[in-house]
Amino acid sequence: MAIRATLASLGDVMQLAFVPHDFDAAVKHWTEVMGAGPFFLLPNVSLPGGRYRGEASDPVFTMALGYWGDMQIELIRPENDAKSPYRGEYAVGEGLHHVCVLVDSIAAARTRCDAVGAEIVFEAPVGEAGGVIYADPGTGPGTLIELLEPQAGTRELFAMMRDAARGWDGTEPLRSLG
Repeated sequence: MAIRATLASLGDVMQLAFVPHDFDAAVKHWTEVMGAGPFFLLPNVSLPGGRYRGEASDPVFTMALGYWGDMQIELIRPENDAKSPYRGEYAVGEGLHHVCVLVDSIAAARTRCDAVGAEIVFEAPVGEAGGVIYADPGTGPGTLIELLEPQAGTRELFAMMRDAARGWDGTEPLRSLG
């Protein structure tokens, strides 16, 4: 029996991402109530060369990454008004914004999106060898899928964050990376 081509066949969901109205309150909720963390802050991230629905766009955002068990939690705060999946119709506020799947090839991810009719809402190079696609599989806001071909060192960075979460005692819930 042939395996049906779906977005799920690209890999496992490794991240749940949110674009909360109150970034600081979301960090507090995830660390104090949910027990995720510590979170690592990456301020003013830029994705030069980005395209939102085919038009050039350079969103700038701050993100905090932490782990809740083996699941990565990402909190995003847009820092400019550039068209992006974090603004406009996709800025859902308090609910789930997107899930992320790490892929080995952004080209293969693009082909799979085309095969299943998922609209590529945003895409950008990531570092020298990586890339990212945000795809809308057709069910509307809150269900975007981020397909990330990580640049060199990303998997190791994520492993360091996951290791920091194991046995975390709640001290220093927000840590700076940049």
